[in-house]
Amino acid sequence: MPPPTGAPVTESLPIVRLRHPWRAVFAVVLVLALAGFVVDAAQRSAYGWEYVGTYVFDKRISAAALVTLQLTVYSMAIGVVLGLALAVMRLSPNPVVKSVAWLYLWVFRGTPVYVQLVFWGLFSLIYPQIVLGVPWTDLHIALDLAFMQNAFLIAVLGLALNEAAYMAEIVRAGLLSVDDGQEEAATALGMSWWHSMTRIVIPQAMRVIIPPTGNEVVSMLKTTSLVAAIPLTTDLYGVARDISAVTYTPVPLLIVASLWYLLFTSVLMIGQHFLEKRFSRGTGPRRPQNHRRARTLALSAAANARHDGGDE
Repeated sequence: MPPPTGAPVTESLPIVRLRHPWRAVFAVVLVLALAGFVVDAAQRSAYGWEYVGTYVFDKRISAAALVTLQLTVYSMAIGVVLGLALAVMRLSPNPVVKSVAWLYLWVFRGTPVYVQLVFWGLFSLIYPQIVLGVPWTDLHIALDLAFMQNAFLIAVLGLALNEAAYMAEIVRAGLLSVDDGQEEAATALGMSWWHSMTRIVIPQAMRVIIPPTGNEVVSMLKTTSLVAAIPLTTDLYGVARDISAVTYTPVPLLIVASLWYLLFTSVLMIGQHFLEKRFSRGTGPRRPQNHRRARTLALSAAANARHDGGDE
């Protein structure tokens, strides 16, 4: 019995995948080039692979790696707090507060971080102490800045102050990405400013804040190699450089430092991936699990539309 007029077409149309022959050729060329580089590097004595195996787990290197992690964590923690405060200042209706925040960002984003670290290393020589008091009176307080001679403290301070300028713009962009109606609706429901920010605005802004913040953490880990400008030589790159100066093996020690940096950045990138996945729930496009079946249904729907149009 023939199907009634206008009945949907149930058979699926054949799907022919688009072929990409040059894609496979390009992939083979890349694999061969990588294999050739690895084989050539394994045979070159300049890389000093025996020294790499000797120093990669050396106690001095592992201790320096811990110092690098401490610099990263402390600097990012302070930078995030200061960046949040600067972002709020940038969004303030007060023109004086907004101007102060803009001036801070202009200075710290407009000068190289290496130059800033050199300046902070010389800060205790420029200002051995700071005197606060009332003019033309004997009322004053002298603050001794001898603690600024601690190289580790200066490194954390210099990195954090520079990072705060970038985190301020990241946080500000995240807050501005949330529609004003969200906060207005929360206020209409009787929520305080603190509750509306912590429960409505910030959770939605985290979707925009997390990805660049993760990139900043990875960048901060690598930027710690510039603390030699202070000078601080107990970080990973500084210790590797000092060992290579004694053993005359600069290339193997650079490889050792790079392996530790790659280990840390890989862990940070994995953590960033899961954080992004968590805070982006419900925001991405809905994609069916079975893409092939979805395409088949789409083609069948198009065929049904053509069939119905022909019957009419």
